[in-house]
Amino acid sequence: MAKVGITLLGAILLVIALAAAGASSALSVLVGAGGGQPNRTALTDIPPRYLMLYQQAATTCPGLDWSVPAAIGKIETDHGRSTLPGVRSGSNDKGAEGPMQFLRPTFDTVTAKHPMPHGRTRAPSPYNPRDAIYAAVAYLCDSGARNGHNLHQAILAYNPAEWYVAKVLTQAQDYQSTPSFGATAKASHAAREAINYAQGQLGLPYVWGGNGPASGDGGFDCSGLTKAAYATAGISLPRTAEEQFQIGPRVPQGQPLMPGDLVFYGAPIRGIHHVGLYIGSGQMINAPNFGEKIKIAPYRYHGDDYAGATRPADSASIGSA
Repeated sequence: MAKVGITLLGAILLVIALAAAGASSALSVLVGAGGGQPNRTALTDIPPRYLMLYQQAATTCPGLDWSVPAAIGKIETDHGRSTLPGVRSGSNDKGAEGPMQFLRPTFDTVTAKHPMPHGRTRAPSPYNPRDAIYAAVAYLCDSGARNGHNLHQAILAYNPAEWYVAKVLTQAQDYQSTPSFGATAKASHAAREAINYAQGQLGLPYVWGGNGPASGDGGFDCSGLTKAAYATAGISLPRTAEEQFQIGPRVPQGQPLMPGDLVFYGAPIRGIHHVGLYIGSGQMINAPNFGEKIKIAPYRYHGDDYAGATRPADSASIGSA
């Protein structure tokens, strides 16, 4: 529950969405400021009207990809298809209402500040998909998503739980266009296994040399976490960040990162001192340092010494766990 609270099938669904919105305006949404095109998973899972609304609403917040509110809509109510209390009427046990699960006071505050684009005189309603989705985007934008300022903070404002942030980012990545063949498809499965494992360790303490509760340790250090995460996908990594960086395979400089990539800090000559697991949308899961807990954080930050990334899920030569 929120705190604020191409195949033939793909082509057919796109045509439906375009017809519902008007071809010229909907097409501009698909390729405009709201992000890239939806992949087959998005086209088959998201009702056409909801997909159109996620895309249109995202254009009102520069830097916010439509897949983020779509992921929230999926997690909260399965894009309004859930039959649980509070989705179509009333509220759930936490007081949340509508397909985006707003608390009424928050919804009223957001819609008072951001008029809804319904073009009528009726009062906004959290049960109306258009109002709910536009309000969700406005809330995310005000909370840090504008211009990519702090997406992690924005999602955490929507629901203050690190597991929720990780789930949203992973679901958003599932909806974004990615290759669906060859090594990349296999890597995506291994990457998902690693990310799922790392999500389950959120909140555990940083422990120097730690290999996790399964090994009798109370937590992990940075490379212990990434090694354990990829072991669940059948991929064996060396123990230290330096060794993990050296074994590769390297992501070429300038190539976009993919979920499951390992991101490293330090210098190849002076030594690599830290590693995190990239989960998409500029975020990583990592075990930061003494006195801190495993958490989600931006993988690039002011003053970092980012050294590059590797894609272990692409390499059969790394071996199996």
